[in-house]
Amino acid sequence: MKSALLLFSFFICTICFSQESLSTANGKIIVDIFMNGYKAGDTLKMKSVMHPNMTMQRAYLNKEQQNVLIYIKPSDFLKYAATSGQNQEWDEKLTDYVVNSDGNVAHVWTSYEFYTDGKFSHCGANSFTLIYTDESWKIFNLIDSVRIGSCNKE
Repeated sequence: MKSALLLFSFFICTICFSQESLSTANGKIIVDIFMNGYKAGDTLKMKSVMHPNMTMQRAYLNKEQQNVLIYIKPSDFLKYAATSGQNQEWDEKLTDYVVNSDGNVAHVWTSYEFYTDGKFSHCGANSFTLIYTDESWKIFNLIDSVRIGSCNKE
């Protein structure tokens, strides 16, 4: 009887503390909410999928072909998102989504092409790290790359 009760308790605990891995469809939804909010300047939409302690970086080669890594304050990024559409028309087209998940950590990789005023500007990739919170999946880190002149675009 004790072993049956122990087995039943273990089974119930496993069910209670397990969570569903982030599916490709749900990873795409979360990233799209963030990116659609960014394009629309809707910082509330962006914040709805951002972890309060989110971090951001950008990696690129400068004109001297040196590797550069900059850190971006999410508050500065939100301010930029709220005002950037007033100065120019831009579009960041995500061309692929690769989602990997393990427990309460997931990764979404998206290649992109960036257009300014309808003209191709640059390409790169976004790397989103998500964590599962008591509320839902949230973007915990975003790092992107920027490539200019090496995108095979005509």
